[in-house]
Amino acid sequence: MNTGNAAWMLTSAALVFLMTPGVAFFYGGMVRAKAVLNMLMLSAAAISVTAIIWTFWGWSIAYAGKDIGGIFGDPATGFLLKDSMVAKDGVFTAANTSGDYPGSIDVAFQATFAMITVALITGAIAERVKYSTWMLFVALWITFDYAPMAHMVWNGGLLSPTGAISQALGAAAHDFAGGTVVHINAATAALVTVLIIGKRKGFGTQPIRPHNVPFVMLGAFLLWFGWFGFNAGSAFGANGTAGYAWVSTTAAAAAAMLAWGFTEKVRSGHYTAVGAASGMVAGLVAITPAADVVSPLWAMVIGAIAGVVTCLACGLKFKFGYDDSLDVVGVHGVGGLIGTVLIGFFGVGTGLFTGGSWRQLVVQILVAVVAILYSAVVTSIIVFALEKTMGWRVTEAQEVAGIDMADQGERAYDFAGTASSVLKEVK
Repeated sequence: MNTGNAAWMLTSAALVFLMTPGVAFFYGGMVRAKAVLNMLMLSAAAISVTAIIWTFWGWSIAYAGKDIGGIFGDPATGFLLKDSMVAKDGVFTAANTSGDYPGSIDVAFQATFAMITVALITGAIAERVKYSTWMLFVALWITFDYAPMAHMVWNGGLLSPTGAISQALGAAAHDFAGGTVVHINAATAALVTVLIIGKRKGFGTQPIRPHNVPFVMLGAFLLWFGWFGFNAGSAFGANGTAGYAWVSTTAAAAAAMLAWGFTEKVRSGHYTAVGAASGMVAGLVAITPAADVVSPLWAMVIGAIAGVVTCLACGLKFKFGYDDSLDVVGVHGVGGLIGTVLIGFFGVGTGLFTGGSWRQLVVQILVAVVAILYSAVVTSIIVFALEKTMGWRVTEAQEVAGIDMADQGERAYDFAGTASSVLKEVK
């Protein structure tokens, strides 16, 4: 065992875990004060429910089980992590190794990817869904969508470098850290879900503004920090690829933040803090699938393109009338597509601009399209089933009064209590 690699991968798992609390603050600041606790709780459920499902069968479907049709692994091989853990002298330890570090660390690292992916969906459905329905959705979606998608892309399945699409076109599909599995997948699921459950009351007719912009910035900075584990950790070792992924990730995020800001300045005359936070995330999303195969220049180009295009794309929800509350589709969907497809242009040695051929571009496009279709179909079935059985929405009165009180029975800020205390002190 290489203890340096083991230490780095455990650290990376911790960094990626931090991304879900980062998303909670990022999204929590963007919603209105009456819904912030619910927003934080949706991310908490994403962590907790995913951890249980991953331990039972999610890991097996994604990585441990025998391949079934290039779509998923069987859920029995790694059920309750029996392929990865063993008791020895009264202490649980790793039953096997992945590369040159224990396989148990892989279980931890990949679990955090599943957590953050489903948590991203919460940004689209903010302020209106039942916590109980959301918890069941997480369990079903990790089982039938995320785990199979991870298998397809990262464990030799249909969308992998050795999968049917890559073999047919003679070019290896590339998704370094989750352009398809995480971002395109989550954004497609988010879009499908909001189209089914409908808009918030007042969407498009009254202003719905962030209640705590410092929360938004805090969440974005935590995401950037956690993304070093997300991308550099996807090198699966403390090596030069990890170091370069750190550099390309930062370069792309920086370029995207500036590009988003310049776009806003031209459109509205301001560089907004919410825009800066969103630009950071857009760049991080776009570089994710390509962090190891594009040069520093192209990393910044990808970030800049993502900053401009995602900024413009976020306005499409008003044009088309879908209530993607916090722009999951505009940032993660469009950003993920940009990063995935641009590998076909900028990937070293394989892209059209770097000595490669059209094959890489076509493979990247096809893989993205298949990921979208799979996510859309599976998510539609899950969301419709839950709509017919449990229902997704709180009542209109509860939504107007604030979902925090309806679902959590709490308020984030005791304004009334504070005012009462002040008046008593004055008297």
